[in-house]
Amino acid sequence: MKLLQLRYLTEIVNQGLSISQTAVTLHTSQSGVSRQIQLLEQELALQIFQRNGKRLTGLTAPGEIIVAHAKKVLLALDDLKRAGEELSHQDRGNLIIATTHTQARYFLPVPVRQFTSDWPNVALSIHQGNPAQVADQVARGEADIGIASEAIAENPALLCLPCYEWNRCIIMPKRHPLLKAGPLTLAKLAAYPLITYDFAFTGGSLVSKVFNEAGLTPNIVLSAIDADVIKTYVKLGLGIGLVATMAYDAKTDSELAMLDASHLFPPTTTYLGLRRNSFMREYFYDFIHLLVPALSRKVLLKALLQP
Repeated sequence: MKLLQLRYLTEIVNQGLSISQTAVTLHTSQSGVSRQIQLLEQELALQIFQRNGKRLTGLTAPGEIIVAHAKKVLLALDDLKRAGEELSHQDRGNLIIATTHTQARYFLPVPVRQFTSDWPNVALSIHQGNPAQVADQVARGEADIGIASEAIAENPALLCLPCYEWNRCIIMPKRHPLLKAGPLTLAKLAAYPLITYDFAFTGGSLVSKVFNEAGLTPNIVLSAIDADVIKTYVKLGLGIGLVATMAYDAKTDSELAMLDASHLFPPTTTYLGLRRNSFMREYFYDFIHLLVPALSRKVLLKALLQP
Protein backbone atom coordinates (compact mmCIF):
# COMPACT_ATOMS: atom_id res chain seq x y z
CA MET A 1 0.00 0.00 0.00
CA LYS A 2 1.32 3.43 -1.00
CA LEU A 3 0.62 6.86 0.40
CA LEU A 4 0.07 7.96 -3.19
CA GLN A 5 -2.88 5.60 -3.41
CA LEU A 6 -4.41 7.05 -0.26
CA ARG A 7 -4.01 10.59 -1.64
CA TYR A 8 -5.69 9.56 -4.90
CA LEU A 9 -8.48 7.87 -2.94
CA THR A 10 -9.29 10.85 -0.72
CA GLU A 11 -9.02 13.34 -3.57
CA ILE A 12 -11.50 11.33 -5.65
CA VAL A 13 -13.97 11.69 -2.79
CA ASN A 14 -13.17 15.41 -2.45
CA GLN A 15 -13.80 15.87 -6.20
CA GLY A 16 -17.24 14.27 -6.12
CA LEU A 17 -16.01 10.89 -7.50
CA SER A 18 -14.60 12.54 -10.64
CA ILE A 19 -11.42 10.76 -11.72
CA SER A 20 -10.79 13.33 -14.45
CA GLN A 21 -10.95 16.26 -12.01
CA THR A 22 -8.80 14.34 -9.53
CA ALA A 23 -6.15 13.85 -12.22
CA VAL A 24 -6.20 17.58 -13.02
CA THR A 25 -5.96 18.57 -9.35
CA LEU A 26 -3.07 16.18 -8.67
CA HIS A 27 -1.32 16.88 -11.99
CA THR A 28 -1.38 13.29 -13.20
CA SER A 29 -3.27 11.13 -15.71
CA GLN A 30 -6.73 9.60 -15.38
CA SER A 31 -5.35 6.19 -16.24
CA GLY A 32 -2.74 6.53 -13.51
CA VAL A 33 -5.38 7.40 -10.91
CA SER A 34 -7.63 4.52 -12.00
CA ARG A 35 -4.73 2.06 -11.98
CA GLN A 36 -3.64 2.98 -8.42
CA ILE A 37 -7.20 2.63 -7.11
CA GLN A 38 -7.49 -0.79 -8.75
CA LEU A 39 -4.21 -1.88 -7.15
CA LEU A 40 -5.40 -0.64 -3.77
CA GLU A 41 -8.67 -2.56 -4.06
CA GLN A 42 -6.76 -5.69 -5.07
CA GLU A 43 -4.41 -5.38 -2.09
CA LEU A 44 -7.30 -4.86 0.34
CA ALA A 45 -9.34 -7.59 -1.37
CA LEU A 46 -12.49 -5.45 -1.40
CA GLN A 47 -14.32 -2.98 -3.60
CA ILE A 48 -14.04 0.62 -2.43
CA PHE A 49 -16.23 2.28 -5.07
CA GLN A 50 -19.58 1.44 -6.59
CA ARG A 51 -19.36 1.59 -10.38
CA ASN A 52 -21.58 1.93 -13.42
CA GLY A 53 -19.28 0.86 -16.19
CA LYS A 54 -16.15 2.97 -15.82
CA ARG A 55 -17.96 5.70 -13.91
CA LEU A 56 -17.77 5.85 -10.11
CA THR A 57 -21.22 6.25 -8.58
CA GLY A 58 -20.56 6.00 -4.86
CA LEU A 59 -18.67 4.42 -1.98
CA THR A 60 -19.38 0.91 -0.82
CA ALA A 61 -19.91 0.34 2.90
CA PRO A 62 -16.33 -0.98 3.30
CA GLY A 63 -15.16 1.89 1.10
CA GLU A 64 -16.52 4.48 3.51
CA ILE A 65 -14.49 2.89 6.31
CA ILE A 66 -11.34 2.77 4.17
CA VAL A 67 -11.69 6.43 3.15
CA ALA A 68 -12.14 7.49 6.78
CA HIS A 69 -8.94 5.65 7.77
CA ALA A 70 -7.08 7.06 4.75
CA LYS A 71 -7.96 10.61 5.79
CA LYS A 72 -6.68 9.95 9.31
CA VAL A 73 -3.39 8.55 7.93
CA LEU A 74 -2.85 11.57 5.69
CA LEU A 75 -3.65 14.02 8.47
CA ALA A 76 -1.20 12.20 10.76
CA LEU A 77 1.43 12.39 8.02
CA ASP A 78 0.88 16.13 7.70
CA ASP A 79 1.31 16.48 11.46
CA LEU A 80 4.56 14.48 11.25
CA LYS A 81 5.86 16.84 8.56
CA ARG A 82 4.94 19.83 10.69
CA ALA A 83 6.76 18.35 13.67
CA GLY A 84 9.88 18.01 11.52
CA GLU A 85 9.54 21.57 10.27
CA GLU A 86 9.10 22.79 13.84
CA LEU A 87 12.32 21.13 14.93
CA SER A 88 14.40 22.29 11.95
CA HIS A 89 12.82 25.68 11.14
CA GLN A 90 11.01 26.99 14.18
CA ASP A 91 10.58 30.53 12.86
CA ARG A 92 9.12 29.77 9.43
CA GLY A 93 6.22 27.90 7.90
CA ASN A 94 2.56 28.39 7.00
CA LEU A 95 -0.54 29.29 8.98
CA ILE A 96 -3.96 28.92 7.34
CA ILE A 97 -6.95 30.57 8.98
CA ALA A 98 -10.51 29.68 7.95
CA THR A 99 -13.07 32.27 8.97
CA THR A 100 -16.15 34.23 7.97
CA HIS A 101 -16.09 37.59 6.21
CA THR A 102 -17.17 39.47 9.33
CA GLN A 103 -14.37 38.01 11.45
CA ALA A 104 -11.78 38.56 8.70
CA ARG A 105 -12.89 42.14 8.14
CA TYR A 106 -13.50 43.36 11.68
CA PHE A 107 -11.93 41.01 14.26
CA LEU A 108 -8.70 39.77 12.70
CA PRO A 109 -6.87 42.84 11.30
CA VAL A 110 -5.19 43.89 14.56
CA PRO A 111 -3.92 40.44 15.64
CA VAL A 112 -2.91 39.60 12.05
CA ARG A 113 -0.84 42.78 11.79
CA GLN A 114 0.90 41.99 15.09
CA PHE A 115 1.48 38.36 14.10
CA THR A 116 3.05 39.21 10.74
CA SER A 117 5.36 41.60 12.57
CA ASP A 118 6.33 38.99 15.16
CA TRP A 119 6.69 36.12 12.66
CA PRO A 120 7.89 37.65 9.34
CA ASN A 121 8.89 34.25 7.89
CA VAL A 122 5.48 32.66 8.39
CA ALA A 123 3.15 32.79 5.37
CA LEU A 124 -0.35 33.59 6.62
CA SER A 125 -3.41 32.72 4.53
CA ILE A 126 -7.07 33.50 5.24
CA HIS A 127 -9.82 31.36 3.70
CA GLN A 128 -13.36 32.74 3.91
CA GLY A 129 -16.62 30.82 4.10
CA ASN A 130 -19.73 30.29 6.19
CA PRO A 131 -19.38 28.69 9.66
CA ALA A 132 -20.08 25.16 8.40
CA GLN A 133 -17.46 25.52 5.65
CA VAL A 134 -14.96 26.90 8.16
CA ALA A 135 -15.48 23.88 10.43
CA ASP A 136 -15.12 21.44 7.53
CA GLN A 137 -11.87 23.02 6.34
CA VAL A 138 -10.29 22.65 9.77
CA ALA A 139 -11.62 19.10 10.24
CA ARG A 140 -10.19 18.06 6.86
CA GLY A 141 -6.81 19.61 7.64
CA GLU A 142 -7.19 22.27 4.94
CA ALA A 143 -6.93 25.01 7.57
CA ASP A 144 -5.06 25.15 10.87
CA ILE A 145 -7.42 27.37 12.86
CA GLY A 146 -11.10 28.14 12.36
CA ILE A 147 -12.80 31.29 13.65
CA ALA A 148 -16.58 31.50 13.35
CA SER A 149 -19.86 31.48 15.22
CA GLU A 150 -22.54 28.86 15.86
CA ALA A 151 -22.00 25.91 13.49
CA ILE A 152 -18.27 25.55 14.08
CA ALA A 153 -18.91 24.47 17.69
CA GLU A 154 -21.16 21.64 16.50
CA ASN A 155 -18.41 19.75 14.67
CA PRO A 156 -17.25 16.83 16.87
CA ALA A 157 -13.87 16.67 15.13
CA LEU A 158 -12.93 20.07 16.52
CA LEU A 159 -11.94 21.43 19.88
CA CYS A 160 -13.79 24.75 20.09
CA LEU A 161 -12.94 27.47 22.58
CA PRO A 162 -14.83 30.77 22.98
CA CYS A 163 -13.16 33.92 21.64
CA TYR A 164 -15.66 36.64 22.46
CA GLU A 165 -19.35 37.51 22.39
CA TRP A 166 -21.01 39.92 19.98
CA ASN A 167 -24.46 41.22 19.23
CA ARG A 168 -26.34 43.04 16.53
CA CYS A 169 -27.41 46.48 15.42
CA ILE A 170 -29.77 47.92 12.83
CA ILE A 171 -28.35 50.17 10.13
CA MET A 172 -30.43 52.46 7.93
CA PRO A 173 -30.32 55.73 5.98
CA LYS A 174 -30.03 58.75 8.25
CA ARG A 175 -33.62 59.96 7.71
CA HIS A 176 -35.27 56.58 8.21
CA PRO A 177 -38.59 56.61 10.19
CA LEU A 178 -37.23 54.07 12.70
CA LEU A 179 -34.94 56.74 14.11
CA LYS A 180 -37.97 58.69 15.41
CA ALA A 181 -40.22 55.72 16.23
CA GLY A 182 -39.24 55.35 19.88
CA PRO A 183 -37.67 52.23 21.46
CA LEU A 184 -36.68 49.55 18.94
CA THR A 185 -38.84 46.40 19.02
CA LEU A 186 -39.05 43.19 17.01
CA ALA A 187 -42.47 44.23 15.73
CA LYS A 188 -41.01 47.46 14.34
CA LEU A 189 -38.22 45.51 12.63
CA ALA A 190 -40.70 43.09 11.08
CA ALA A 191 -42.60 46.04 9.56
CA TYR A 192 -39.69 46.96 7.25
CA PRO A 193 -37.82 45.13 4.47
CA LEU A 194 -34.79 43.53 6.12
CA ILE A 195 -31.32 42.81 4.73
CA THR A 196 -29.15 40.50 6.79
CA TYR A 197 -26.53 37.77 6.77
CA ASP A 198 -26.95 34.63 4.76
CA PHE A 199 -27.96 31.61 6.90
CA ALA A 200 -29.03 33.94 9.72
CA PHE A 201 -32.64 32.86 9.39
CA THR A 202 -32.22 29.18 8.61
CA GLY A 203 -33.85 26.65 10.94
CA GLY A 204 -32.51 26.78 14.47
CA SER A 205 -30.56 30.02 14.14
CA LEU A 206 -30.67 32.39 17.05
CA VAL A 207 -32.20 35.31 15.18
CA SER A 208 -34.86 33.16 13.56
CA LYS A 209 -35.72 31.67 16.93
CA VAL A 210 -36.18 35.11 18.49
CA PHE A 211 -38.62 36.22 15.79
CA ASN A 212 -40.49 32.90 15.84
CA GLU A 213 -40.92 32.99 19.62
CA ALA A 214 -42.39 36.48 19.27
CA GLY A 215 -44.86 35.19 16.67
CA LEU A 216 -43.33 37.41 13.98
CA THR A 217 -42.04 36.78 10.47
CA PRO A 218 -39.32 39.16 9.25
CA ASN A 219 -39.58 40.48 5.69
CA ILE A 220 -36.16 39.45 4.41
CA VAL A 221 -35.59 40.92 0.96
CA LEU A 222 -31.89 40.13 0.62
CA SER A 223 -29.21 38.10 2.41
CA ALA A 224 -25.43 38.15 2.04
CA ILE A 225 -22.36 36.79 3.83
CA ASP A 226 -20.64 40.17 3.61
CA ALA A 227 -21.58 43.06 5.92
CA ASP A 228 -20.20 45.53 3.38
CA VAL A 229 -22.62 44.16 0.77
CA ILE A 230 -25.49 44.60 3.24
CA LYS A 231 -24.44 48.23 3.81
CA THR A 232 -24.36 48.86 0.06
CA TYR A 233 -27.96 47.76 -0.42
CA VAL A 234 -29.13 49.60 2.67
CA LYS A 235 -27.67 52.76 1.13
CA LEU A 236 -29.62 52.02 -2.05
CA GLY A 237 -32.83 52.02 -0.03
CA LEU A 238 -33.71 48.33 -0.35
CA GLY A 239 -34.29 47.98 3.37
CA ILE A 240 -32.79 48.20 6.84
CA GLY A 241 -29.78 46.05 7.70
CA LEU A 242 -29.26 43.66 10.61
CA VAL A 243 -25.50 43.25 11.11
CA ALA A 244 -22.94 42.58 13.80
CA THR A 245 -22.38 45.71 15.89
CA MET A 246 -18.65 45.58 15.16
CA ALA A 247 -19.44 45.94 11.44
CA TYR A 248 -20.66 49.52 11.92
CA ASP A 249 -18.23 52.41 12.22
CA ALA A 250 -19.60 55.92 12.60
CA LYS A 251 -16.73 57.43 10.56
CA THR A 252 -16.53 55.04 7.62
CA ASP A 253 -20.31 54.50 7.57
CA SER A 254 -21.17 58.18 7.81
CA GLU A 255 -24.04 57.81 5.34
CA LEU A 256 -25.83 55.43 7.69
CA ALA A 257 -27.42 55.66 11.11
CA MET A 258 -27.34 52.86 13.67
CA LEU A 259 -29.67 51.61 16.39
CA ASP A 260 -28.47 49.11 18.98
CA ALA A 261 -30.43 45.83 18.85
CA SER A 262 -28.63 43.95 21.62
CA HIS A 263 -31.71 44.16 23.86
CA LEU A 264 -33.67 42.18 21.25
CA PHE A 265 -31.27 39.29 20.72
CA PRO A 266 -29.09 37.25 23.08
CA PRO A 267 -25.35 37.53 22.35
CA THR A 268 -23.63 35.18 19.93
CA THR A 269 -20.27 33.57 20.71
CA THR A 270 -17.44 33.46 18.21
CA TYR A 271 -15.41 30.27 18.62
CA LEU A 272 -11.88 29.29 17.80
CA GLY A 273 -11.74 25.76 16.37
CA LEU A 274 -8.75 23.40 16.30
CA ARG A 275 -8.57 19.86 14.97
CA ARG A 276 -8.28 17.45 17.87
CA ASN A 277 -4.91 15.72 18.26
CA SER A 278 -3.26 17.94 15.63
CA PHE A 279 0.34 19.11 15.97
CA MET A 280 0.55 22.74 17.05
CA ARG A 281 3.59 24.72 15.95
CA GLU A 282 4.95 27.40 18.24
CA TYR A 283 3.57 30.27 16.19
CA PHE A 284 0.08 28.68 16.30
CA TYR A 285 0.06 29.24 20.05
CA ASP A 286 1.31 32.79 19.61
CA PHE A 287 -1.41 33.67 17.08
CA ILE A 288 -4.14 32.24 19.28
CA HIS A 289 -2.81 34.17 22.27
CA LEU A 290 -3.03 37.36 20.20
CA LEU A 291 -6.67 36.54 19.43
CA VAL A 292 -7.59 35.62 22.98
CA PRO A 293 -5.00 36.65 25.60
CA ALA A 294 -6.54 34.25 28.15
CA LEU A 295 -5.66 31.29 25.91
CA SER A 296 -2.03 30.72 26.85
CA ARG A 297 0.04 27.77 25.65
CA LYS A 298 -0.57 26.01 28.98
CA VAL A 299 -4.35 26.44 28.74
CA LEU A 300 -4.41 25.25 25.12
CA LEU A 301 -2.29 22.18 25.81
CA LYS A 302 -4.55 21.20 28.67
CA ALA A 303 -7.64 21.59 26.49
CA LEU A 304 -6.11 19.66 23.56
CA LEU A 305 -5.14 16.75 25.81
CA GLN A 306 -8.63 16.31 27.22
CA PRO A 307 -10.55 13.37 25.76
